[in-house]
Amino acid sequence: MLGLKLPTDPRWVNIVESNIDEILTDHAYCEQKAASNAISIIVNFPEHSELVQSMTEIVQEEMTHFRQVHDIITSRGGVLGKERKDDYVNELMKFIKVPNRNREEILVDRLLFAAMIEARSCERFRVLSENIKDEFLSGFYRDLMISEANHYTLFIGYARKFANTVDVDKRWQEFLDYEADVISRYGKKETVHG
Repeated sequence: MLGLKLPTDPRWVNIVESNIDEILTDHAYCEQKAASNAISIIVNFPEHSELVQSMTEIVQEEMTHFRQVHDIITSRGGVLGKERKDDYVNELMKFIKVPNRNREEILVDRLLFAAMIEARSCERFRVLSENIKDEFLSGFYRDLMISEANHYTLFIGYARKFANTVDVDKRWQEFLDYEADVISRYGKKETVHG
């Protein structure tokens, strides 16, 4: 369904399990950044009322996820650490920075960018849910995997809806190819995309 070209090695979970606190902090900030991205789409494309409504719902859901992850951190006796730079997301962002694009192309790319992050997060949460030894976290990540899959579908659907001159399927394949190259350098850190 997701079309990702390079799956996460399940051994990545061994790295995650060596420092659960680190991935939880990273995950909390990923949720906050996903909410910020949806807000940015609202701010930059307010003329699309249906999109604004959906992004408002995404913001609320992502911040609920942030709170849930924060609650897990505090229930384990920890505190939310400092925000980490997400090199994976920053590398994906480089792919959409192309000059001389029209508004439609920018919107489609922003939606595909969001879909890509949701797709990879969904895939990582699946790997976690199937391989992590902590039963509570296994169930938690299974539930979030479903949410991420729904967000992926929503973003892809809107890209198709708002594309009049952009070949969304072709552009999505370009994103998948680029992301496969990017993700090939990751999977070695206890972060959601690392």
